[in-house]
Amino acid sequence: MGFSNSWDIQIVHAAVFFLVYLAALIGNLLIIMLTTLDVHLQTPMYFFLRNLSFLDFCYISVTIPKSIVSSLTHDTSISFFGCALQAFFFMDLATTEVAILTVMSYDRYVAICWPLRYEVIINQGVCIRMMAMSWLSGMICGFMLMTATFSLPFCGHNRIRQFFCNIPQLLSLLDPKIITIEIGVMVFVTSLVIISFVVITLSYMYIFSVIMRIPSREGRSKTFSTCIPHLVVVTLFMISGSIAYVKPISNSPSVLDVFLSVFYTVVPPILNPIIYSLKNRDMKAALRRQCGILGEELD
Repeated sequence: MGFSNSWDIQIVHAAVFFLVYLAALIGNLLIIMLTTLDVHLQTPMYFFLRNLSFLDFCYISVTIPKSIVSSLTHDTSISFFGCALQAFFFMDLATTEVAILTVMSYDRYVAICWPLRYEVIINQGVCIRMMAMSWLSGMICGFMLMTATFSLPFCGHNRIRQFFCNIPQLLSLLDPKIITIEIGVMVFVTSLVIISFVVITLSYMYIFSVIMRIPSREGRSKTFSTCIPHLVVVTLFMISGSIAYVKPISNSPSVLDVFLSVFYTVVPPILNPIIYSLKNRDMKAALRRQCGILGEELD
């Protein structure tokens, strides 16, 4: 049902979502391009960032384009199979994002707390294995949630107050007596997210304790600038998502539920390029180098 039945609000919603999607698309593709082409960015940190940017591009593409089209055409219907696919890919990519953010925090922990052993601990093989496990864990969680939800019989009306097929709202269409397995799967996945958040928090506690011992004020500032933005994105994404998935199921969700979902569907893909591009000296230097190379080729 989206945000409103009003045509004017739907047009505004479509316009805002289009601009947000365009910004996320450009930002994430720019990061992918720079971390692939620039030889100075061939490090584990930027390997993980390239994976995160590709994931964010896919993640926002699962929900936003369909929502924009629905608003412009005033057709908010979606097929049963289409809804199942959207729910699967959304949960797959969301849980993969949690895993990659956890890996990135571990990478920063090793880089700052064990700098002399960094290249030994975070070598190419370890990077590939950690990314493979991250993507695989997302697929498993997405498949578990989709199977547990869509294998059960739906009853009652076929409308949900949301702008995409989100599992907490879909549960309101199921018989409360038979959703025990689905709730169990949701609790399991949410527990993994909470554990990941605790691991990330502990990693940054160790990181900050090391940073505070750096004698140079400039050194502390530079290190803080790379860690705090990452922690902010992680906190916004995980807390808003966990609240949405652990709160009691309501047959009449509020507008607040819809806007809460915006935080974990739209905000991370748009914030990550801003944090890792505009606030990152290496990325800005790489952009200048690539623009210089392109200018030389055109001349």
